[in-house]
Amino acid sequence: MNFKDAVVLITGANRGLGKALAQAALAAGARKVYAGARNPAAVTLAGVTPIRMDVTDAAHIAAAVQAIPDLTILINNAGIFSGSSVAGPEALASVRAEMDTNFYGPMALSLAFAPTLQRNGGGAIVNILSALSWITIPGSGTYSISKAAAWALTNGLRADLRAQNTQVLAAHMGYMDTDMTGGVDAPKSAPADIARAIVTALEAGEDEVLTDDTSRQVKQGFTIPRSAYLGEPRAA
Repeated sequence: MNFKDAVVLITGANRGLGKALAQAALAAGARKVYAGARNPAAVTLAGVTPIRMDVTDAAHIAAAVQAIPDLTILINNAGIFSGSSVAGPEALASVRAEMDTNFYGPMALSLAFAPTLQRNGGGAIVNILSALSWITIPGSGTYSISKAAAWALTNGLRADLRAQNTQVLAAHMGYMDTDMTGGVDAPKSAPADIARAIVTALEAGEDEVLTDDTSRQVKQGFTIPRSAYLGEPRAA
């Protein structure tokens, strides 16, 4: 898949990684970039076409499919983070909201646009995931549930859409310097660096990209005797 002359839709593109992805797509030669946002007026990047997009709203998704019949690349970037633990008092409400945006939204968009991508030669879907797809840390439990589900969705889409020649890329990363992580005291990557890694991976035909040291370290940790996702051992 090549970004040159591509028609791209990026959800959550008014700020953070979404905006950086739009900039990277334009720099890579995309013919048209649609920047999805709940409030299109919040999209200020020159050279993109704002489109109203709440990924939890079926009417918005249907309208986007009608508006972009020539789509070749769908980037499911929109996401929310509640900062809730699995056993916290607001856990059920938090996980429902995060699943709606982080899992059901990308699934609905991917299924809605799959026929469009097929008609246009196959195209590509990029799902923005997280190192927290694989590991849960304090205060991220419900978010990790939604991202683990989105990871499984990504793998399923890759298998099911292979016959129509649609590339499906899973993009994992640790914390980025965005509004979503403003209250997190931890090392953070620049969204522009993550966006460039995603564009490079998609154009190289990759199925998965680990965009930073955090995602690479977590993935490598799968092979140690006690993987990090098991947490600290209980006291004897």
